[in-house]
Amino acid sequence: MFDTTYKNLTSYSDYLAKHPFHEKWGLDLSAYGDLSRKQEKSAYHDVDPSSEEAFPAELDDLIRLHYLVTSRKVTTILEFGVGKSSAVFDHALQVNKASFAEYVSQNLRRSNPFECHSVDNNQQWIEECEKSATTENVTYHYSKCNVGTFNDRVCTYFDPLPNICPDLIYLDGPDQMSPQGSIRGLSTQHLDRLPMSADILAMEHFLLPGTLIVVDGRTANARFLKSSFQRNWSHWHAVDFDQHFFELSEEPLGVYNRRQIDFCLGNDFYDRIL
Repeated sequence: MFDTTYKNLTSYSDYLAKHPFHEKWGLDLSAYGDLSRKQEKSAYHDVDPSSEEAFPAELDDLIRLHYLVTSRKVTTILEFGVGKSSAVFDHALQVNKASFAEYVSQNLRRSNPFECHSVDNNQQWIEECEKSATTENVTYHYSKCNVGTFNDRVCTYFDPLPNICPDLIYLDGPDQMSPQGSIRGLSTQHLDRLPMSADILAMEHFLLPGTLIVVDGRTANARFLKSSFQRNWSHWHAVDFDQHFFELSEEPLGVYNRRQIDFCLGNDFYDRIL
């Protein structure tokens, strides 16, 4: 997985020229600068509970997300935390739909083909995202988020969740300040605390081999997932990207799962699970 994930993403600028999703926001590339650079933020930028400012576009992250969807022929996305990524997923799914809709409908068992379901506990942000970019393939879900436990470990859960079977999960929410409640006085609502989502753990045994999870930042949360998973997940911490990747590296469950893996991931997947 680690050697092959981005092997064909040789030029960010060439990829964006072919898939100009930035046009959804009217983003001026000449003013943006180097597409591969990270945006610099203050130490408290991501945890300021009073902030009502949307995070600026980080095109390096967004290009890689778009590439993951197209290169892996993703059909169904579950996104925790709405944002610019939602519009990027919409664009990438539209690319896949144009190329593979007929094959998927005739050969694969995918009940939510070319859909992104994006979950957030902030109705205002959902409305802002809906206004900021037109999307055809994204369904936004408002869910409450509360503090709970997983095996007596304090964590957070969205409720409700969309009842889908994703082949890509993107974990970028909730923030640590918005989950409600506490367990024996403990919660994530402290500037020095960290997000700790456990939704993926609750659905782990429903996920299909070949499923990819991308955790954006949130290293403590990624370590919590890694230490709690019960199935065979390959893990890659891309330090330069500040992202974690988990791929469900198991033999196919049956004919339909095998057919999906063969079509979407090919022999590279089987080489990875040997």
